[in-house]
Amino acid sequence: MRPTSSTLAFALVLIVMAHKTHAQNNPQDFLNAHNAARAKVGVGPMSWDNTVAAYAQNYANQLAGNCQLVHSGGPYGENLFGGSASTFTGVDAVNSWVSEGQYYNYASNTCAAGKVCGHYTQVVWRNSVQLGCARVVCNNGGVIVSCNYKPPGNYVGQKPY
Repeated sequence: MRPTSSTLAFALVLIVMAHKTHAQNNPQDFLNAHNAARAKVGVGPMSWDNTVAAYAQNYANQLAGNCQLVHSGGPYGENLFGGSASTFTGVDAVNSWVSEGQYYNYASNTCAAGKVCGHYTQVVWRNSVQLGCARVVCNNGGVIVSCNYKPPGNYVGQKPY
């Protein structure tokens, strides 16, 4: 039996979607997204650290059961992202954190009133130079992305760069 053109078209869409999802969740994609934001403020690039990535993967796996964003309290800096659609990518998560930069005031080293910008400041924290990230699909079909930073950043009273 020969597949119909609609079956082939559907299969092609699935392949393209799978490739897009995979293509934006590998270490280089996480690094590229972080390093682009860092370059905009004159901060040097990060490098991938497999130990930090293993920590991020292990913790993300633990969160996958209930898909609740609760920080690990571990030895690294940490950004968490949660989305209700399994199509969210690691790059989507980083872009979400970087978008908080619009609320960060460097002169006063504060976030705009009622806004969050701590994810952004961790992304661009000058002394955080090693990165490890993971993405998991939760039991409910949502997504969690965890990125960990070595050494950690976001020290109260210190500017990120």
